[in-house]
Amino acid sequence: MSNTNRVYRLAKRPEGTPDRDTFALSEEAVPEPGPGEALVKTLYLSVDPYMRGRMRDSESYADPWDVGDPLRGGVVGEVVESNGAGFEEGDVVTGELEWAEYATAAGPALTQIDPELAPISTALGVLGMPGLTAYFGTRDVAQPSAGDTFVVTGAAGAVGSVAGQLAKLQGARVVGFAGSEEKVSFLEDDLGFDEGINYKATDDYRAALDEAAPDGVDVYFDNVGGPITDAVFTRLNTDARVAVCGQISMYNSEEVPMGPRKLGKVIQSRVTVQGLLVSDFEPRFEDATKQLGQWVASGELSYRETVTEGIENAPDAFLGLFEGENIGKQLVQVAER
Repeated sequence: MSNTNRVYRLAKRPEGTPDRDTFALSEEAVPEPGPGEALVKTLYLSVDPYMRGRMRDSESYADPWDVGDPLRGGVVGEVVESNGAGFEEGDVVTGELEWAEYATAAGPALTQIDPELAPISTALGVLGMPGLTAYFGTRDVAQPSAGDTFVVTGAAGAVGSVAGQLAKLQGARVVGFAGSEEKVSFLEDDLGFDEGINYKATDDYRAALDEAAPDGVDVYFDNVGGPITDAVFTRLNTDARVAVCGQISMYNSEEVPMGPRKLGKVIQSRVTVQGLLVSDFEPRFEDATKQLGQWVASGELSYRETVTEGIENAPDAFLGLFEGENIGKQLVQVAER
């Protein structure tokens, strides 16, 4: 084990889009686990769009980081020392830990992973927070049924790609917005979406929707917000359901554009709009993870990961989320087992 530990801290609060100067990589001593804690060697680190909100000094659904704080996120790691935490050396665990090569955590904050069930990286993707978000957002909030037209934005990302597939399992017709022809091919050829729309190749989202969803939209799973959502709202059918999961198009905006202006359609079509926080469903995580794992094992649910090598490149992986560089779940591989 190394004697030094590289840790990322918040160097400053970004104005608009973060850049490399937002992040400070420091070399520190490897921490020692206190009573009831384990020392974990990071193998994979998750970067997720919601982390942008934690860089603001303002209210969000996740507590903001203070300048100088270590950044934190989902981690899959290997226990290298346990001080009464309930784990053995060599156990593979997941939890929310620091962006660091080594971190400590209390035993209850860690969940053991069985490496025989699936690749351990999936605990941060299809079998982790993104997969659970898609599961509950689709099955509990959006509730697509056979014959519905289901539209999802950010469709080639970690959440959207799973949500669309789960809607297909329910018998819906699935249309996904993504940001390149490669991603559209991924949706249609690999995931079985009925239609993919490259939003970067058209300025008329309404016309694109009319072609891809000629019977209107029954269910909308929104990961993006902005002009695409404005267009989708005009095509919502009577009794449509909208699950608002993310608004990544506006996460770097210093001033949120005026709106919403499409709520007249909510009245006209009696639309149900509901926000989604996966943490609300925590008591059901274990059962949902088992179900997702069964679908992955049977081949009914596919996934893809974009893996960046090296903790020093974690900021680039995070910033790439806002440029649409990833397909599927964006991960940083920090070390090997």
